[in-house]
Amino acid sequence: MAGKAAAPGTAVLLVTANVGSLFDDPENLQKNWLREFYQVVHTHKPHFMALHCQEFGGKNYETSMSHVDKFVKELLSSDAMKEYNRARVYLDENFKSQEHFTALGSFYFLHESLKNIYQFDFKAKKYKKVTGKEIYSDTLESTPMLEKEKFPQDYFPECKWSRKGFVRTRWCVADCAFDLVNIHLFHDASNLVAWETSPSVYSGIRHKALGYVLDRIIDQRFEKVSYFVFGDFNFRLDSKSVVETLCTQATMQTVRAADTNEVVKLIFRESDNDRKVMLQLEKKVFHYFNQEVFRDNNGTALLEFDKELSVFKDRLYELDISFPPSYPYSEDSGQGRQYMNTRCPAWCDRVLMSPSARELILKGEDGRATFRRWHTALGVGTFGLPVAS
Repeated sequence: MAGKAAAPGTAVLLVTANVGSLFDDPENLQKNWLREFYQVVHTHKPHFMALHCQEFGGKNYETSMSHVDKFVKELLSSDAMKEYNRARVYLDENFKSQEHFTALGSFYFLHESLKNIYQFDFKAKKYKKVTGKEIYSDTLESTPMLEKEKFPQDYFPECKWSRKGFVRTRWCVADCAFDLVNIHLFHDASNLVAWETSPSVYSGIRHKALGYVLDRIIDQRFEKVSYFVFGDFNFRLDSKSVVETLCTQATMQTVRAADTNEVVKLIFRESDNDRKVMLQLEKKVFHYFNQEVFRDNNGTALLEFDKELSVFKDRLYELDISFPPSYPYSEDSGQGRQYMNTRCPAWCDRVLMSPSARELILKGEDGRATFRRWHTALGVGTFGLPVAS
């Protein structure tokens, strides 16, 4: 269900998007993405909007970071955003710092009708009124209005230089305080390794990192408030269970490397029908013959294999998923509804919340909160707060 929050509540729109490919093809993908984003803003007309980006500046950031300034300028000066007269932008662009670089970008937009909005200063431990538009980039470690951490390298030793981490900001809207956490967790390095166990070893790595973030934002340093954690969690379906379900009537062929005897490919064929190949699985190949299974009824039949959040039962909540898997969509602008044959489609991009944040939404003026997707996770809801006149 989609719709805007009714007055006198404060409509809050939370958006998360892994935007790496937008900077690799700014002339096509970026323009299309911005057009859709502006349409969502127009449809929901939020009073407060947060856009959390991951892989900001592109996957090949050393060459594509030059497109960042144009993207930011477009967002801040577009006619579609003219009613948002205050903004805060935090961009981690210091890709030369292996110790700190996360490639996270966080944008916050405040509608002109909202009065007396405050942001928390983590060093001074007090709120400051938000006025004007400000951009903070390069090194964010010295910025007092946020907390930023990159996960330790030993969390994911397979990756020589990971960019995974989180950025936290705190806001006060009409006397209601809440944290917004931009997060990027670790990916699956190999489809074959993910298939070996249930749950996969990568799932355990993500659980460790997310648990660290949750412990960090509720520790004793600051007053506890409601929090929303949204970003690219890289949550994957339980690969072993999915393959067993999709290929129930199939026979499996194992292909090994001649020199090491290591498994490099699994081929699942139908028992009859001329032994048609149903699924081919390699380190970075997940090629299933019928992509419609991931789109039919928004992929609902596969939600039973979406298990990673269950570890955080009672700590994190999520509203009903009513959109197809958000990853890995084609990066070809002419095939926007197609999935790439690289990974099993999954709901990687999520909007999660603390128990008190969930109550904050459900007790809103019209009692609604909705989610939808367009290569993006979108959550819109009403906080039961008055809009100051």
